[in-house]
Amino acid sequence: MTTTRFAPSPTGYLHIGNLRTALFNFLIARKTGGQFILRLDDTDQERSKQEYVDGIKADLEWLGLEWDRVERQSERLDRYAEMADTLRAAGRFYECFETPTELDLKRKKQLNMGKPPVYDRAALKLDAAARDALRAERNGYWRFQLDLERIEWTDGILGEVSIDAASVSDPVLIRADGQVLYTFASSVDDMEMGVTYIVRGGDHVTNTATQIQIIRAMGGTPPDFAHHSLLTGPQGEALSKRLGTLSLRDLRAQGVERMALLSLLARLGSSQPVELRADLDEIAEGFDLSQFGAAPTKFDAEDLWPLTRAHVQGLPFDAVADRLAALGVPADIAPAFWDVARANITRLDDIGGWWSLCRDGAAPLVDPEDADFVAQALTLLTPPPYGPSSWSDWTGAVKAATGRKGKGLFMPLRKAVTGRADGPDMAALMPLLQRVPARG
Repeated sequence: MTTTRFAPSPTGYLHIGNLRTALFNFLIARKTGGQFILRLDDTDQERSKQEYVDGIKADLEWLGLEWDRVERQSERLDRYAEMADTLRAAGRFYECFETPTELDLKRKKQLNMGKPPVYDRAALKLDAAARDALRAERNGYWRFQLDLERIEWTDGILGEVSIDAASVSDPVLIRADGQVLYTFASSVDDMEMGVTYIVRGGDHVTNTATQIQIIRAMGGTPPDFAHHSLLTGPQGEALSKRLGTLSLRDLRAQGVERMALLSLLARLGSSQPVELRADLDEIAEGFDLSQFGAAPTKFDAEDLWPLTRAHVQGLPFDAVADRLAALGVPADIAPAFWDVARANITRLDDIGGWWSLCRDGAAPLVDPEDADFVAQALTLLTPPPYGPSSWSDWTGAVKAATGRKGKGLFMPLRKAVTGRADGPDMAALMPLLQRVPARG
């Protein structure tokens, strides 16, 4: 049984990139009958807000990504302090005092000398008196002392990964203001919550290397890891600049269907074709991490609309009956209305426009060259109600009176009655019309 987790920071709303990580971890747990933990990384008390916690939960609930339990890192600060003391006693935590400016100067000097910008461990050379003197001036922060060896693991997507710890700075795990940072809190939690598999973005590979050592230093066994590719825009541009327009709550408000989102992101970046799925169980059944690659993956929000259209148009009447009732569609014609209108909508919200047309009629759309023809045709149109033969009866009468036929007959009449050049078959639509343009 696999235990996975999704650990967002409640400092904003979920976006497409977050969803990909959440979905992968959820699907692995679902496929193995395991546990999926929602863990809120809320140790940054200034930026973490309850409205974002509520928003994250609402988005996951909408998507059907149900969690088995919720954890909040802000409620585990005492545990992090205890583990920090354990690592200090083991000689793996050490206190540093450099300011950001001083660190920046060190990095620039190393780069100018052609060396990697790795922390030089100067703080380890301080004696007790020097540390006391620095503490009197400023608060210290704490780094984890890495063992300078190769850190290796078999990644679920990247394959064999090997990172030389000597090429990585000892990570800062506790800031000068006392805030516990992600790398440390996450390591403690993953170990103590029994997390066995972690899927996250490729930008976390170095974090993974350091966390493997941290977990081992605390006496734990690191989980298995997989690092998915990062998403870009459709032209390969950085997606980060557009994430504000790609929040899940905004996409939902635009009418994107959840199964469109889930079906796309469960396959995007893999060798498998994107196919609309009916539910999460069907998605989980076909989910295979080994099919994903490491190359940046292009995401285009426009790809969500064909999937949304296919999902919406495939909905049975029972799935939309309440929505149609809320629009005021009479129960006796609602099934027929749905059958007629659904092939002409992309979003469920679009159905309102078709009901307005049936209920209230539309302003005629008449090309100048057809004005006289349409005026004559409308004199031959009887008032509602209409039946299955009303369209053919009317067009037949107009054809006999004017001699028009084919597209020159049917298109001007469609535009005159519906105010648009496209739409359902007119023979099926006419019986639903409760108002038509006034006769000339």
